[in-house]
Amino acid sequence: MSYSVLEIDKAEHVATVWLANPAKRNAMGPAFWQELPLAMTELSEDSDVRAIVVAAQGAHFTAGLDLTGMATVLGGDRTEAPASEVAKRRRALAEIGRLQRSISSVADCPKPVIAAIHGYCIGGGVDLITACDVRVASADATFSIRETRIAIVADVGTLQRLPGIVGRGIAAELALSGDDFSAQRAFEIGLVNSVHADAPSTHASALALAGRIARNSPLAVQGTKEVLRYCQGKSVEDGLAYVAAWNTAFLESNDLKEAIGAFFEKRTPKFTGS
Repeated sequence: MSYSVLEIDKAEHVATVWLANPAKRNAMGPAFWQELPLAMTELSEDSDVRAIVVAAQGAHFTAGLDLTGMATVLGGDRTEAPASEVAKRRRALAEIGRLQRSISSVADCPKPVIAAIHGYCIGGGVDLITACDVRVASADATFSIRETRIAIVADVGTLQRLPGIVGRGIAAELALSGDDFSAQRAFEIGLVNSVHADAPSTHASALALAGRIARNSPLAVQGTKEVLRYCQGKSVEDGLAYVAAWNTAFLESNDLKEAIGAFFEKRTPKFTGS
């Protein structure tokens, strides 16, 4: 597909989704919300892609929601004939749902997604990275759940996903205050897994991790992601029952036979995801 604010690179079973609107600090305008789920669907269906990195071109990961570009979308077109209050609210509800589904396309991708963050990661950027499975950041990264500072309740995923990553108390502090916080603080609270010197080394770290993941069995990797996701908010017993059912269905795979054969033959396994 052709994209206007995203670019996709693929190499050795790893895809990088670039936020590619650096002139606007990768602000999330109408095209972003339309293109992100299309890109994630494309990569989800590409059997050659086994892991995904989300990174950004330019000086910043993203400055968050493009308030100018999204004003008509979120506030309605003032050139239209006046609608009833109910109609306006229905339209607003539908639009929020569309934006939520756009971000959720990242979380719902069956393949692992790693965020490589540098510069600003503001507002909607936090929504995006919390939908990823792993996050790494450059030392210059600045994060903020900025919505309370502009009189909005964050509504496309941060309040739902962040507590499971950093804990409810930390999530509440950051979301209620709207404070900026550094890459070091993000590391200390567990939002990011590691901090690197600059954007290139951050992207290189994400690619290296994605490469290690991509060398494993795609069936096992995607199964692990699905089981981790299912277990959120479930009891240990529920999680154990689910993974038992999963392995009952998928354990007897060609990948497992290849892994056993490679072990005895002292060679690197070549997995096919079958």
